[in-house]
Amino acid sequence: MMRVAGYSALLLLACLVASPLSRGQGTSWPQRPVRVVVPLAPGGSVDTVARYVSARLSAHFGQQFIVDNRAGAGGVVGNAIVAGAEPDGYTLLMISGGYAGTAALHEKLPYDPVKDIAPVALIASGPLWLAAYPSVAATDTKRLIELARAKPDNLNYGSGGAGTFTHLTMELFCQMTGARMVHVPYKGGGAAIADLLGGRLQLYMAPGPLVIAHVKAGKLRALGVTSEKRARAAPEVPTIAETVPGYVAAFPYGVAAPGRTPRAVVAKLNAALGAVLAEPELVERLRAGGNEPARSSPEAFAREIREDIAKWRRVVKQGNIRAQ
Repeated sequence: MMRVAGYSALLLLACLVASPLSRGQGTSWPQRPVRVVVPLAPGGSVDTVARYVSARLSAHFGQQFIVDNRAGAGGVVGNAIVAGAEPDGYTLLMISGGYAGTAALHEKLPYDPVKDIAPVALIASGPLWLAAYPSVAATDTKRLIELARAKPDNLNYGSGGAGTFTHLTMELFCQMTGARMVHVPYKGGGAAIADLLGGRLQLYMAPGPLVIAHVKAGKLRALGVTSEKRARAAPEVPTIAETVPGYVAAFPYGVAAPGRTPRAVVAKLNAALGAVLAEPELVERLRAGGNEPARSSPEAFAREIREDIAKWRRVVKQGNIRAQ
């Protein structure tokens, strides 16, 4: 028995010696540039937030955090790159609302959306804005629901593509209210906004940065926002939940690493994100885009991701939504 116990102790010691954390790699991270994969094209709100935060992390650590846009297949390409990367903290993923939507839409993915990533932190959250072209008779959410029920499929709404967050949030709205409208998918939000401003599209559940300026200029009408509370950028615009109790679909921004990334690295990055998100300049930039800084533990962010995937899977199933 003594010899068995001694062998076990030696085996445990050997494992500790072999562990990266025991050699200090977790606490000394980062010692070289870190790649931040954005699974979407440059120029969008997710890319913008990633660049703001990466710049502040670079200053915080004295190492470059470099944004790498890897768009394709609704985010699947970029997500798969990070999921399959070495779990050493030098490849990170910018997660947004589209991550859970993609997981809900596709039955088979080249990665496990829960097990193959290590959530680090939710860093910001902002509402989508239910924006209407001014000729639409509805001036608020209640009137829109009445019109869509009275004349099914008479109104249309755009999205950034089938199964995208802008599509699923509007589908959830229709499911919860009984409204029937025609979905017009686009290959990105820019084209949808162009048609909305030109009157060729009537409604769009849009990220704040794409519509706030147009709403303030009177070119579009904001009927409601998808967050639980009214947006700081426009407190006069009611939440959709004020008319449709229980409707909440805020757009999250967060950071994750490959699965099996050392806990010490995840914890160190989580603490750093908390520090930079308290900087007034970054707070101002996030709020200018209609977002609010957020702070969460890795465990809380992981739980939110799982809950969002389950939520959007129910919407996808009820709406019989298919990837295009």
